[in-house]
Amino acid sequence: MTEPFPPVEPYAHGLLEVGDGNRIYWETSGNPQGKAALRVHGGPGSGGHRGARAMFDPEVFRIVLFDQRGCGESLPHASDPSVSLEHNTTDHLIADMERLREHLGIDRWLLYGGSWGSTLILAYAERHPERVSEIVIAGVTMTRPDEIDWLYGGVGRLLPGAWEAFRDAVPEPERGGDLVAAYDRLVNSPDETVRVNAARAWCAWEDAVIAHEVLGSPGYYSDKTDDALMAFVRICTHYFSHDAWLEDGQLLRDAHRLAGIPAVLIHGRLDLGSPLQTAWELSKAWPDAELKVIDDSGHTGSPTLRGAVLEAIARFGRSHRGGTLGGGTPDR
Repeated sequence: MTEPFPPVEPYAHGLLEVGDGNRIYWETSGNPQGKAALRVHGGPGSGGHRGARAMFDPEVFRIVLFDQRGCGESLPHASDPSVSLEHNTTDHLIADMERLREHLGIDRWLLYGGSWGSTLILAYAERHPERVSEIVIAGVTMTRPDEIDWLYGGVGRLLPGAWEAFRDAVPEPERGGDLVAAYDRLVNSPDETVRVNAARAWCAWEDAVIAHEVLGSPGYYSDKTDDALMAFVRICTHYFSHDAWLEDGQLLRDAHRLAGIPAVLIHGRLDLGSPLQTAWELSKAWPDAELKVIDDSGHTGSPTLRGAVLEAIARFGRSHRGGTLGGGTPDR
């Protein structure tokens, strides 16, 4: 299986009140009686791409998508500089996922995502393992400080010109310090020109890191509307300047809480921004997880990686025989 399923439209959608003045967009498509599966988007702040529905057989799965706080169709939108991100943290997002699960009447669900979505999936599953049936991750990250330092510093050794442009977009006195924190200040400046220039420079760097991924989506990060781009960078810098509010190594340390949850970890060998080491370490700490390394893929995927994701999701769909409304406990 290498091709996604034909497009489907949601049969239900809405905005869920999650507190602190936030409403998160959600939608369900596919089979209302099917196995529940939640797509957890990356970024943070990218929004849930609707094309992700096509990774699931709509006759088998009850497909749930949502936009995390401040992005996509969720409100208020972080593109507005007056919107505070004080109540937008990893703990808030975990609580939002639980509130959405309860709102939809789901007992357990399969979780699928990658990049930042991987970190959020792991954080949620370690907090609520009894609510997770299986996990499929495409692009494993745990948002540890050394991973953040690599993406916004270390990998610059391979891309010196692009990295110098990224560094030089912040004021000279800050160039030798924490660049992520510097960008966080810039995209929250009262000066619109400062905010816009910083957001574009940030995405230009992200695009430089994936520029070699000709089988994936080079140029992915800058290919956004102005509002989506600003929300993405504000939320990214907010999370990464706070190490995602996770203790260093927390997700790997607590991987024992994932015992009994079948998983497939799929990672591109050519991923410069999120090197394979993280996926390798997680697979060692999680015996129920199978690691698949895709030689022709980087961070934004390839047809081979897409096929591996489709196969993993389909395999877990085949393991679901019957179950309760909304994707209750499947047979294992």
